This record gives sequence, C-alpha cells and structure tokens, in this order.
Amino acid sequence: MSAVHPSAGAVQAAISPVPWALASLALTLLLASLGTSSANVGLPTLVQVFGSSFQAAQWVVLAYLLAITTLVVSVGRLGDLFGPRRLMLAGIATFTVASVLCAVAPGLWMLIAARALQGFGAAVMMALSMALVGKVVASERSGTAMGLLGTMSAIGTALGPTLGGMLIAASGWQAIFLINLPLGLLAMALAWRHLPADPAASRANPAAFDWQGSLLLALTLSAYALAMTVGRGHAGPWNGALLGIAVLGVGLFVRVENRVAAPLLQPALFQDRRIRHGVIMSGLATTVAMTTLVVGPFYLSAAFALGAAHIGLVMSAGPLVAAVVGVPAGRAVDRFGAARIAVAGLLAMLVGCIGLGTISIRLGAWAYILPLVTFTAGFSLFQAANNTAVMAGSKPDQRGVVSGLLNLSRNLGLITGASVMGALYALGTATADITRLTPAAASNGMHLAFGVATGLLCIALALVQRGRDAATADA
Repeated sequence: MSAVHPSAGAVQAAISPVPWALASLALTLLLASLGTSSANVGLPTLVQVFGSSFQAAQWVVLAYLLAITTLVVSVGRLGDLFGPRRLMLAGIATFTVASVLCAVAPGLWMLIAARALQGFGAAVMMALSMALVGKVVASERSGTAMGLLGTMSAIGTALGPTLGGMLIAASGWQAIFLINLPLGLLAMALAWRHLPADPAASRANPAAFDWQGSLLLALTLSAYALAMTVGRGHAGPWNGALLGIAVLGVGLFVRVENRVAAPLLQPALFQDRRIRHGVIMSGLATTVAMTTLVVGPFYLSAAFALGAAHIGLVMSAGPLVAAVVGVPAGRAVDRFGAARIAVAGLLAMLVGCIGLGTISIRLGAWAYILPLVTFTAGFSLFQAANNTAVMAGSKPDQRGVVSGLLNLSRNLGLITGASVMGALYALGTATADITRLTPAAASNGMHLAFGVATGLLCIALALVQRGRDAATADA
C-alpha cells in the first residue's frame, strides 16, 4: 500500500496544476483581446475629454496594435532564449502597470505612449500563451487547449465593446483601463503559482539575440501597418512610400538573417512545410474573417435599413459562435486530427463566404446571419486545427518564435482585411460616399469583396491539400 501512494500522489501532482496553468494562459489572452476591443468604444469620449481630433484619438488604438504587430515575433524569440515563464510574468506585469498609466495619463499623447507600452505587454502574452501550451498539457490534449485559448480570445473581442461602454457610462473612460488591474494581478498570481519553471539552460547570453534583425523587422512591419491604415482606406502618396519602405525592409531583413550567427528567423524554419503553410493560411483566413467585420455594418445598414443597435446584435452572432465553438473544435482536433479539421473548417468558411457574397436582400437579415454563423464556426475549427498543427511541428526551443509568427500572421491579416478588403467593397459599390449606399450598390460591393475572399480561401485549401499529399508521400 505504501508503495502505491507515492506514485498516485505523483500522478495527481502532475495533473492538478494543469487546469490552473491553462487558466492563466487563457486569462492573458482574454486581457490582450480586451485591450483591443474595449478601447475602440472609448474613442468618442477621448475626443471630447482631450479636445483632440478623431484622427489623433485613433492612435490610442493604433499604438497598441502597432506594438503587438511589430514586437510579437521578437518577444517570442526572447521567450525561447530566456525562458517563457519569466518573460510571461514580465509581460503580464508590463501590461498591468501600463494599464494604470493609461488611466492616469494627463494628456492624449501620454495616453498613446502608455498604450504602446501596454501593447508590448500584450505582445508577450499573445506570443507565449501558445508556446507554453506544450509545457502544461499533454500532446494528445493540445487541440482542446488551443480551442480554449481561441474561445477566450473570441470572448474578449465580443465582450470588449459592451464592457467598455458600461464602464465608461458608470465610472468614466479611465475604467476601461483600470479593469485590467485586478485581472492582471489575478493572471500574475496564477502564472507565478502554476506555470512550469524555466530550465536553468534558458538563461541565455543577450548576445545570442538578433537585435539587428529584430529592429529591421519591427521597422518593416511598422511601415506596412501604417501603409494599410493611413488615409482610412484612400490610397495616396504616403501609402505608396510606406509600402516601398516595407518592401525594402523585407529585402534588408532577409539579407541580415542570412549573415548573422543566430538569426531571429532561421531559414530552416520555413523549410518545414507545416509551419510555412500554416502561417500563410492563418494570414489568409484572418484576412477573410476581418472582411465580415469591416463590410458587415455598411451592408446591413444599406441593404436592410438596420439601426446601430440592430447591426450590433447581428454582428455579435459571429463572436458568440466563436466563443461557443472554440473548445468543441479543439476536442475535434484531438479526436480526428488537425489536417481533417482544418479542411472541414476551411470548407465551412468557404460555404459561408459564398453565402455572404450571394445574399438576396429579399430574404432579410437572416440571409446574412446564417452564412455568418457558418463562416465563424468554420473559422474556429480552422484556427484550432492550424494552431495545433503548427505548434506541434515546431521544436521546443523555437515554440516562442513560431507562436509569434502565428500571431503576426493573424495581425497582418486583420490589418490587410480592414484596409484592402474594405477598399474592394467600396470599389464594388461604385459610390463616392460609402455611408449613403443603395441596396443594389451594397450588394455589388459584397459580390466583389467576398468574391476575392472566396479566392483566398481556395488558396488556403490548396495549401492544406499540398501538406496532406506531402505527408502521405513521406509516410
């Protein structure tokens, strides 16, 4: 009997921390997604409080997104070098402190600077959440864990505008940042107590980090993100110049990475078809997903004459479905395999995309909701499968940078979808003022935007099939 008890206790000790460790990772992603969505609703209030233009106030959101986009790969690599646990704790602390600094900012530009610092913390939290999954759950349950993380991200996106509006109404704009203080402290306590310790070998020499490549990548991504956002969808000389800088930056980055001893992104990383295809597919799928968020409000207003409240209700169907489907999607990945679920998810997205692009106005708003729900459920399936497959294909010492690449592809997809796909919709309407569309013009815009989106999903499906054929050939 005495010989049995230590063994059973050891098993229980190994299992019991897992839910709490996973809860800490889920809470960090919830905080990061709330940081994006809750601030949007506060922009009109910030314009009044600080007496600024709306374009200046937009930097409160843009600074946060730019910090995440430009730093998420680099901080993932830092996690690989110095240990994901200690960097995650630093990221949560930075996010929490920056949230308080946002709330006490005396002016708009101080608020923007604090938001950039908050974005740095969010980049760490996003990059290392997926990287740490492999350390806290068994490989056969990684799909379920990825599904949970996707669910928490969707909940944060869906909850942000509603929670932000309530907090502003009750306590002022500072409350949308101060709410992060108790949540951040809880996330810090859970991570400190339950995340597995970093190995002593992870205390790497700072010289092993590719500072030159990281700076070049950050500048390149900043140029691209600004090119996609300045002008609010209207291309001009600045957009072209910034895109040119981004292209030049890519060339310089590749040159540097081929010369340094310890590159930020090792060329061998992209020789792995699973990682290469997974990152590309993530960007394509997220670009299409963003199309539904950007185009939807304009279409619903013009085609069905819905008011803001009803548009919000219709649009909330997507995030709600994502929140419900996330965990079951992860379990399906564990049971049926990532490749099958990825295909199923992309096919559901394709069906929803075709439905959105061929809506008949005569059928009413339900004709929009049904394909939107189908699309969003498919997106949740695909994300759980793709994230699981990519992270499973990464080496233990590269999980941080690979997770960073996945998050980078997602952010670039969001930026590209908001700008390029929104511009395609406006082009399809052939109307100078997109806020005053006829139902026919709105339908024409949907045909063009979702026609292109359908093509992007076909490319993603082709990549999945190539990966399956290669895996079969290797076997």
